Amino acid sequence: MKTSHAVTVLGRELSVRSSASEEKVKAVETFVNQKLQEIGSALRSGDAQLVLTLALLNTSEELLELRSRREQDAAAEGRINTIIASLEAI
Repeated sequence: MKTSHAVTVLGRELSVRSSASEEKVKAVETFVNQKLQEIGSALRSGDAQLVLTLALLNTSEELLELRSRREQDAAAEGRINTIIASLEAI
């Protein structure tokens, strides 16, 4: 069941609906704000849209890298299981 949660991003309070726990929503809020702070402090411009865009790009890159690693791990696990099955058949 989705419940409403109040989160603050870039000083703006938002109401979001999520089935995640309050702790999980707060963890996401903290992660987002830390990423925005990290990127914002590295820029000379205080342009919020630029900060948000760069944060989105960086986070998307991290997500895609993790997905790729997960696929590689699953493929390796499949090969290992095949080798184990072959060895057990001996």
